[in-house]
Amino acid sequence: MEATPSLACANKCVFCWRHHKNPVGREWRWKTDDPKMIVEEAVNMHVSMIKETKGIPGIQMDRWEEAHRVRHCALSLVGEPIMYPRINELLGELHERKISTFLVTNGQHPQAINDLIPITQLYVSVDASTPESLEEIDRPLFRDAWERLQTSLSCLKDKGQRTVARLTVVKGWNSDEIGGYARLIALGHCSLVEVKGVTFCGKSDASNLNMTNTPWHHEVIDFTKKLLEELNKIRLEGGDDPLPEYDLACEHKHSCSVLLARVDQFAVPDPEDPTKRKWKTWIDYDKFQELAAKHAADPSFKFGVKDYIADTPDWAVFGANEEGFDPTDNRHRRKQKHPKYTRFDAQGVPTHDTYDEPLPQNEIANLKGMLEKKKMQVGDCSTVTEFKSGEKRIEDASLMFRGLVVIR
Repeated sequence: MEATPSLACANKCVFCWRHHKNPVGREWRWKTDDPKMIVEEAVNMHVSMIKETKGIPGIQMDRWEEAHRVRHCALSLVGEPIMYPRINELLGELHERKISTFLVTNGQHPQAINDLIPITQLYVSVDASTPESLEEIDRPLFRDAWERLQTSLSCLKDKGQRTVARLTVVKGWNSDEIGGYARLIALGHCSLVEVKGVTFCGKSDASNLNMTNTPWHHEVIDFTKKLLEELNKIRLEGGDDPLPEYDLACEHKHSCSVLLARVDQFAVPDPEDPTKRKWKTWIDYDKFQELAAKHAADPSFKFGVKDYIADTPDWAVFGANEEGFDPTDNRHRRKQKHPKYTRFDAQGVPTHDTYDEPLPQNEIANLKGMLEKKKMQVGDCSTVTEFKSGEKRIEDASLMFRGLVVIR
């Protein structure tokens, strides 16, 4: 279930899919609804919407029936949920119903983060790596937005439960200065770092984004690898409070996302090969509910990240052939459209056809010639053209074959 107790937000991010029809503000100044009522109505509305899907082609009835019982809640639907004055009561109400809690905040309310009760997973959005780019992409109301973000990330060190720095990559807007992102992440020693490509949600008067600002999955992987290198540099510097080690843990190509995880919290030696790591980034939800209930009964009771981890499925591990797709599911392709090419070399030249078979060398040579001609037109690297409207359009010759499809 996705829900929110607050429609308001202190930012007006350029990539926000809500198109800025909701109120903005630096503090709460609206009617405060009862948290129990909010949860009850949210659950009822969720179940009502699930019921409406019965009869849609492709619906799996076992999952349709399972979805009637809410077990998880993402507080990220719209607005800034942590602004809601009774947020801890609302989270407690969800836990009493055995519903896990995933809360996303933009990092503009550090005191609220500090006061938050233990939840399943807490995200802080890290949308920019410099004060200037934060102003440009998040368009915050707070004049000290950068300092608030830094303080919010620093608060994560003491939270105890799973914390996530969420980076939304927008090509041409915030995909540079990767070292700055690493320094922000280092402030909080976050459990996880989720790097996700922005989803283009169509044109609106409130946003200047276009489809070229959405990165491909391989670009998100490259970005994440560079980020990992920067984090390793900071870790090797040492100091009184050294940064823990991170590594590539998971990926999900369909959502264009890659996950870095702390090795000390989520990795154990692989029983079959002790020289390799086995990841435990999944969540034992029943165990979390047990621990959360103990904390609610006795606030002095503490628990941590490793107390409710579970094994990561092989298909979700970074580098797996499935690329994050659950092999028990069948992928639906609209109108039977499949990628024309499935693999590419470092320059972006296709090497395998739609059936994942190697292309003949003469065809590869022809495609390489086409790529060279494109480079003569737009340049060797990714170029950004900024228009008077503020829109930024990206041209990159290496992507010219990526979106081609065939029907089969």
